[in-house]
Amino acid sequence: MKTKALRADLLLLMVSVIWGFAFVAQIKGMEHLGPFLFNACRFALGFLSLLPVYFLLESISGKKAGKKAIGYKKQYDNQLLLKWGPLTGIVLFLASSFQQVGLLHTTAGNSGFITGVYIILVPVLGIGFGYSTRPVTWLGGAVALAGLYFLTVKDGLSLNQGDLLTLGSALMYAIQILLIGWLARHVHPLRLSLMQFFMTALCSMVVALYLEPISFDAIAQSIGPLLFAGVLSTGVAFTVQVIAQKDAASSHAAIIMSLEAVFAVLGGWLLLDEQLGPRGMLGCALMMGGMLLSQLRRSEDRALS
Repeated sequence: MKTKALRADLLLLMVSVIWGFAFVAQIKGMEHLGPFLFNACRFALGFLSLLPVYFLLESISGKKAGKKAIGYKKQYDNQLLLKWGPLTGIVLFLASSFQQVGLLHTTAGNSGFITGVYIILVPVLGIGFGYSTRPVTWLGGAVALAGLYFLTVKDGLSLNQGDLLTLGSALMYAIQILLIGWLARHVHPLRLSLMQFFMTALCSMVVALYLEPISFDAIAQSIGPLLFAGVLSTGVAFTVQVIAQKDAASSHAAIIMSLEAVFAVLGGWLLLDEQLGPRGMLGCALMMGGMLLSQLRRSEDRALS
C-alpha cells in the first residue's frame, strides 16, 4: 500500500513539472493561434497520441492474459464512464478555456499560482460530496487568498482580467480533480482520458470556428508549443493524473499538483524573462504557505474519493 502511495506521489509530481512548464508553451503557442484553436489542436494531439498507446496496451494485455483479460476488463464500469466521462471533458474544456484566454492578459507565473488555488477549492467543494473540512483548511485558504491579493491586485482593488479568468479556471480544475478522484477508481483510466480529450477538443473547435480564424499556416508555426502542450501536458500528464489518483485522495493529489505553480514561475523566469518583484514574491510565498498549511495532518481527514 505504501509503495502504491509513493508511486502515486511521484507520478503526480511529474504531472506538476510538466504542467508548470506548459504555461510557457501555452503563451508561446498563442503568438500565432487564438486560445480556442490552440486548445482544440492541443487536446486533439493528446487524443491522437494516446489512442495508439491504448490499443497497443489492450492488445498486449489480451495476448498475455488470455481469458483472464476478459475478466480484467469487466471490472471497469463502462456505463459509469459513458454517463460521467463526457462531463469531465466539458469541465476540462471550461478549465482550459478560462486558463488559455486568461494567459492573454497575465503572466505564466501568475497563471500558475492562481490556478493553484484549486488546492483550497478541492476540500471546500468536497463538502458537497459529504466530506468534512478542518479549521486548518480554512486558515490555509485565508493565507492563500492574502497571497493572491499581493500577487494580482495592482491598482487599488482592481484585478487583472486574466487573473479573474484564471480564478475561474482554478474552480473548474477543482471540480475536475474531484470527478477524476471518484471516477478513476471505477473506470478504465485510458478510456477516461480519451473521452476527456475528445470532448475538450470538440468543444474548443466548435467555439474556435465561431470566434477565431482557422489557419493551417498558423498551426504549423506553433507546432513546437503544440507538441509540448498536446503530447506531454495533455496526452501524458492528464493520463498520468488519472492513473495516479486511483491511489491518492483528491485533497492529497491537489497539494502535489499545485506545485505546478512553482515550475510555472521557474519556466516564466528561465524562458520568458518574467519578473515578479518583491510584492509578487511575497504573494507567491503566502499562497504556497497557505496551500501547504491547508494540508497539515491530512492523514486525519477522511479521504476524498
